[in-house]
Amino acid sequence: MIRQCLACLVLSVCGLGSAVAAGPDCSRPFTLALHDHGLLYSVDTDTGIDKDFADELIRRSGCKVNVSLMSRDRIWQLIESGALDFSLSGIANAERNRFAGFAWYFTNKYYLLVRKDAGMRKLSDFEHSDRFQLGVIRSFRYSESANRLVDQLTAASRVSQANGLAPLYQTLLLGRIQGMIIEPFDYPALEEKKIRDITTVIEFNDPAIPHGLIMSNQALTAAEQDKWRALVNEMRADGSVRRIFEKYFSPAFAGPMVDFQAPP
Repeated sequence: MIRQCLACLVLSVCGLGSAVAAGPDCSRPFTLALHDHGLLYSVDTDTGIDKDFADELIRRSGCKVNVSLMSRDRIWQLIESGALDFSLSGIANAERNRFAGFAWYFTNKYYLLVRKDAGMRKLSDFEHSDRFQLGVIRSFRYSESANRLVDQLTAASRVSQANGLAPLYQTLLLGRIQGMIIEPFDYPALEEKKIRDITTVIEFNDPAIPHGLIMSNQALTAAEQDKWRALVNEMRADGSVRRIFEKYFSPAFAGPMVDFQAPP
């Protein structure tokens, strides 16, 4: 009996060790940067989807994570160099895949917010305009059609860059740009009557784009990235991600954003 109990104790301890080992390595503090972007994170209120997501991810990891605020441009630079471990709501492309891994937790579509006096009603109208100026956030990439429009107008020197949404809305109101690319997270600003009265929304005919936790390849091994990815997958599976999104959107709107087949 004593021998059996000892055997059970050994198995229990080994099992506990395996469970601990399955989690992220917390032997050092990590860094995570948020960026000021509508409902994802508002520096004015210190609230948002990404802040809630970060809080829950950090709690589950058991690791110490120092959270800061940075511009998107700076975030990508530090992720590439390995000076920053994590950021949130990032999208992938061939260049970024060289220096970052991703753990997907939502998808969304992009839209073109256009001044009514620009005379644009559909995407093909932009091919016949030589004066349309587009505003974008520095270092942002979008869906395929949106990226193609940005690249075409950039080549023609017809793109203005800013570090965030607020300056873009201001230049749009002043007529210095005629349009900007927005996401569902940017919609609260559209409640401002002065913006709503002068603009219309055109949808890009692209599928929803996955967004996820950004992990620096320089700072985290592939094995460690898998452990953080597992935490994100758990948050999706147990409904935590959905509950976060339903704090900011109606269930009908939040559902399609969080219920999706994650890419490999």
